[in-house]
Amino acid sequence: MKILSRKISAIIGIFALFTLLLYVFITTNPALPAQAADSTLRPLIGNQGTLDLESLYFFLNDQINKVEYSYQKPNANVFSSSLLTNPEQVAGASVSSTMNLANIKLSKYFSPLPMEGVWQPIANALFPHETILAKTFIQTDPARSYAIVSLIKMNMKKLNIGVRAGTYYPGGPSGKFGKGRIPRTIQQANSLVAAFNGGFMAKDGHYGMIVGNTSYVPLRKNLASLLIYKNGTAKFINYQGQPLPANVAAVRQNGAFLIHHGKITPFVETGTDTWGRTTTNSMYTWRSGIGITKNGNLIYAVGNSLIPSTLAAALKDAGAIDAIQLDINPYWVRYVLYTSLGKGRYTYVPLLRDMQNGGYAYLHGYNKDFFYIYKKPAQHN
Repeated sequence: MKILSRKISAIIGIFALFTLLLYVFITTNPALPAQAADSTLRPLIGNQGTLDLESLYFFLNDQINKVEYSYQKPNANVFSSSLLTNPEQVAGASVSSTMNLANIKLSKYFSPLPMEGVWQPIANALFPHETILAKTFIQTDPARSYAIVSLIKMNMKKLNIGVRAGTYYPGGPSGKFGKGRIPRTIQQANSLVAAFNGGFMAKDGHYGMIVGNTSYVPLRKNLASLLIYKNGTAKFINYQGQPLPANVAAVRQNGAFLIHHGKITPFVETGTDTWGRTTTNSMYTWRSGIGITKNGNLIYAVGNSLIPSTLAAALKDAGAIDAIQLDINPYWVRYVLYTSLGKGRYTYVPLLRDMQNGGYAYLHGYNKDFFYIYKKPAQHN
């Protein structure tokens, strides 16, 4: 009996050690599990088996964070060091009346971290005397001090938005492949400002995407839909099957509204219709989202250890009146800022220290869809 007990204990110990080593390996090599999940695991063990492994990983990550941050405050230094605001470059820069960079009212859950909720302009050489991008971060989860949501607000009076389908996703399974790179015209005009991740793959909910005359994935009714117009502006609608206006250049769906008409929507678990095949509304992981303010500015939100409700709370606190979730998981969420070097060349840096740098891929070819932000063309009278 004692020998059997020892064997069982040894097996449990080995399994625990293997699980811990696997967790460390995945954490330090985010690209491998992200790509292997679809190419290897799902064909081998099926959708549910892959989801179970993903759930275990997210659960372990959250539990480790809980233990770690029960003894210390989270690090507020989340942004890339090269994004530290240059006081000389932004000193005296004008702020549009539509930008609204008033400090965000913070929750009472935790003591404020340094600069939490304070919008800080990000310098951009294309706009030497104007504020067109600003960043901050907040905590919105009453049980998780480490669940920091980083926010970037974009002045859409000065900027346009576009979207590109990836070289394979979301339309590849149906034989519809996108360019996967920022248009050459935008690159060569030296007007590129930023780019960030799009939504789920088609099989993770079959959320619609149209760019120009190509329907990569058909639109679905009763879903939040981000419309991008030919003049580079954007708007959310609840798509009901109505004909799209002739001046719409692109549409991207990615599930239900997080926020609609200024109110956070109910987070009802409805499987693939709402949250996608690879996640649920109770799984804590890296998540991203996009919202629009009453003045038409865009807000991108991203952070680790989030669920849709805490992502939505951050977007609402930042001023979004309509918002949706975008892609999730550490390897897929990315926001890149570009600096023009002239002649269509750029340097680029990720928004966060712990974020993948997709700058090169967005310029030359990426397999998933994404959005890009660029300077409005000069208006001629």
